[in-house]
Amino acid sequence: MPKKHGTTSGWLKSAAALAVLCLSAGAGQAQTSRQGAMTTGALPPVGSLDVSRSGDSRPPIGWVQFCSNRAYAAECVVDTGEPEKVELTPKLWRTVTGINSKVNKDIEPITDMDHWGVVERWDMAEDGKGDCEEYVNIKRKKLVDAGVPRRALRIVVVIDEENAGHAVLMLRTDKGDFILDNKRNAVLAWHQTGYIFVKRESQDKVGWVPLGGVSGTLVASN
Repeated sequence: MPKKHGTTSGWLKSAAALAVLCLSAGAGQAQTSRQGAMTTGALPPVGSLDVSRSGDSRPPIGWVQFCSNRAYAAECVVDTGEPEKVELTPKLWRTVTGINSKVNKDIEPITDMDHWGVVERWDMAEDGKGDCEEYVNIKRKKLVDAGVPRRALRIVVVIDEENAGHAVLMLRTDKGDFILDNKRNAVLAWHQTGYIFVKRESQDKVGWVPLGGVSGTLVASN
């Protein structure tokens, strides 16, 4: 029987204070690309980014606190009855690229330190401001509301081009894994981002799994 996993208490106390230090890129800063307007038919099949090994990975402390907040707990639930991957149809591609661009435009970028006076805090950008985690959370909520299974939408921690921690949203599909990023409006295949992939949310329980530090090749935005 498929189960919904939504308990964080087992690892809450043991999670280290690992912060995702990301500088947001807002509408004026988000890069554009012709690839973001490509149709599904023009998208090449890409290899999925599989978990590098068995076992768990330490979650970001901001995510732990976010999921422990009753107001946000539903955002972290894993329903194993949902598919791990979705079919990438032209309709879905239009929805994904549209939501990625709109959220990048709508949220005002600000660091957690400037916003809240803390190194890391995850929320749902209730005041219209946030950094990379808020972009990720809002994009996933909008995609889930549009009918995309939450299980196929995983938050990922990467090392970006500035050698800093950064959070992005991964859409897992039958054509491979694609990345929604507040730094660009184009939705790229994971291996085209130039990022080092460290870990992502598990698809089997509330927790994180390692990605082994696999890296992609940076694609120019223009």
